[in-house]
Parts: sequence; structure tokens; C-alpha cells
Amino acid sequence: MNFVPYAVPVFIALILLELCWGWIKGNNTYRVNDSINSLSLGMVSQTSKLIFLNIGYLVFVQIGQDYSFGFFDSQRISHWIIGLLLYDLLYYLSHRISHERQFFWASHVVHHQSEDFNLSTALRQTSTSFIATWLFYIPCFLLGMPISMFVSIASAQLIYQFWVHSEHIPKLGAIEWLFVTPSNHRVHHAQNADYVDKNYGGLLIIWDRLFGTFKEENPDQPAMYGIRTPLNSFNPLWANLHIYVDMLRDAWHTKSWRDKAKVLWARTGWRPEDSALKYPQIKTDLVHIEKYNPQLSRISNLLVVVQYLMVAAIHFWTSLQAVTGPYGLILGASLVQIASLMIIGAVLDGRSYARALETLRCVAVILILYLGFNTGLINHTGLSIGILYALVSASLMQAIIRRENSSTATAMAG
Repeated sequence: MNFVPYAVPVFIALILLELCWGWIKGNNTYRVNDSINSLSLGMVSQTSKLIFLNIGYLVFVQIGQDYSFGFFDSQRISHWIIGLLLYDLLYYLSHRISHERQFFWASHVVHHQSEDFNLSTALRQTSTSFIATWLFYIPCFLLGMPISMFVSIASAQLIYQFWVHSEHIPKLGAIEWLFVTPSNHRVHHAQNADYVDKNYGGLLIIWDRLFGTFKEENPDQPAMYGIRTPLNSFNPLWANLHIYVDMLRDAWHTKSWRDKAKVLWARTGWRPEDSALKYPQIKTDLVHIEKYNPQLSRISNLLVVVQYLMVAAIHFWTSLQAVTGPYGLILGASLVQIASLMIIGAVLDGRSYARALETLRCVAVILILYLGFNTGLINHTGLSIGILYALVSASLMQAIIRRENSSTATAMAG
């Protein structure tokens, strides 16, 4: 059983609770732009699973049918415990490699881009895990772990990881020795030199202690969150692709054929010398760190939140259609979501091309509704709801763009 859908309402409630707690204590760890971006990336991650075939699932089923040793028995509690330990160890290994090797970091980097650390950060997930992350869990199916058992363990472990993304929870005494906690996970998300590439565990911290990657949080060295080459963008598509693009650019421009091949499998951060000279990357100044924080007016921020909630409603409906709905309908709704979140990102970034992108989005939504209705994927009720969404969404976004353009023009005139 996948427990994550049942946990979503709890996630939302805890995010709101943490937000209120931060305000009360005078230590708010949320910003509208960063938090909306984290939530958008979580939504895009889930949407990508609806668009792309789940390659890992197909491989797992095939291995389970033809190559399994048949060790696991889901009726035995001891096998569930063994399965949990095995999954958590494989998670540790995959997580560690995802930090230490560039190809896997290109996918995982999404989770670390936020310069804040709060419960919304936990929902900041990659959309490209379907490429190779599933490879690390093949041993589970070679040993005969049933798919239902694997999904239950994986989703339960993922739910556990939610609460450790908080700055408000202090060290927890003896628990720190065995389990992943907010304290040791703050270290994992930090870009401080002493903290980088530490504390990879998902449920248990014992793997880090055994394999030499544990680092205790130092109260005299506050964590600085984010990545060393800051993204400086709230574009969810670019957040998922920028490392891949950098790798391709370096491989294209380096003159060494050996380096062209090495780019793919090198340690994270390695670059060919000639490519690095031609395209230098500016690293974060850890002494005078400054968060990427373009400002919108309060009203614009409120309208952005409303716009996101409207997209979330479409996402919820699309998820309900995923099992029985036609693929064309799911694809169209998913593209509308991604396009809408990209526009939100452009507005949060203060991009001058936001209006042009919004115009293209409106045309695309109308075209999708037209094709959906004429091919029978959308009935009259669905068409009416789609048109209503398009009108309200476009009005909100145009209001934000006009307000922000007006504010910019006033500031320049002043």
C-alpha cells in the first residue's frame, strides 16, 4: 500500500502549524516565493510520474517473476523488519551516490536547492528519478520482495523523512544515535564546508555512523542551506534540468575526448579545465551569504498562492483519473499544470517575459480544451469547468503581471 496520499492532509496541516509556530516565536522560516517553488516542484514530480512510464516498476515486476530467489514472505513480521533494514541501507547507498557522482546529483539536486529549511522543503522532489534511481533497489526484487511490500516500506520511509525538515526541533538526546532527526538532517542540507556530503540516512542514522559519513550538528556553526552554485531561479523546469544542461555544455566544449566521457560519471563538481575556464561558475560566498529573494507585493503574493491552489485542484483531479482515465486526458491536464507552474515561477523571478509566456499558456490551454472536447476526452461539463478555470487563472495572472510591471515602472521613475 502507498501511504503517501493518506499522509498529504497531515503534511499540509503540519506545514501550517510550523508556519504559525514560527510567527509566534519570531523565527519564521518560510518565504512565499521559496515555499511555493518547493510545493511546485513536488507537484511537478508527481505529475511526471503520470506522464512517463514507470520504468522501474516494469523492471521490478519482471525481476520478481523471472529471477527472484523468493526469500521474502510478507506474512512474517521478521521479514518486514529485514525488508525495512534492507530498503533503508539501499536508500543510504543511493542517496550517497546521488551526492558523490555528478550524473545522479543532476537528479537529486532539486531537493537541495532551497535556501530555506522547513517542512515544505521535504516536498521538494525531483522529476527525473525515473531515469536511473530505481536501479539501486533491484536487490529487493532479486531477493523476492513483493511489490506491495516494497511500496509499503518505501512510502512509510518517505513519510518519516517529512518531519526531519525543520529548524524548530532541537536535538533529541539518545534518539540521535539511532534515527535520522531534524538536527542531523539540517547538517545534510547545509552547504557549510564541514557539513557537505554528510548524514545520508533516510530512517536510520546508523549507516552514516558505520560508514564514516556522520557529522553532528555544531551549535556554533549554523547551517547555511542551498547549493554551492545557487540556482537563482524559481522555474521548476530549469530546477530539474540545469545540472544536465551544464554537463552537456561541458562535454560539448571540452577538447578532450576523455573528459567528454568523464563528465557523465565524475565526482560531483568536477569539470574539464577548458570548459571551466570558458564558462566559470560563481560559488556561494559562505561568509556573506545572501538568499535569492525577488520581492512581490503582498497582494501579488496572495494572488500567486491562489493561483497555485487552483493548479493543485487540477492536480488532485488528474491524480484521481490516473488509474482509469484516458492517457490523452491525463497528458493534457498534466501539461496545463506544468505550464501554469512555470508561469508562477517566471512571475516570482520577476522575468520580463512572463506576460509572453502567459499568453502562450492561455493559447495552449484553449487548444488542449478544444482538442479534448473534439476527440471526446472532455464532455460538456468538463469543457465548461475548463473554460472557467482558464478565464479565472488568466485574469489572476494578468492582474499580478500588471501590478508588478506597474510597481517596477514606478520605482524606475522615482
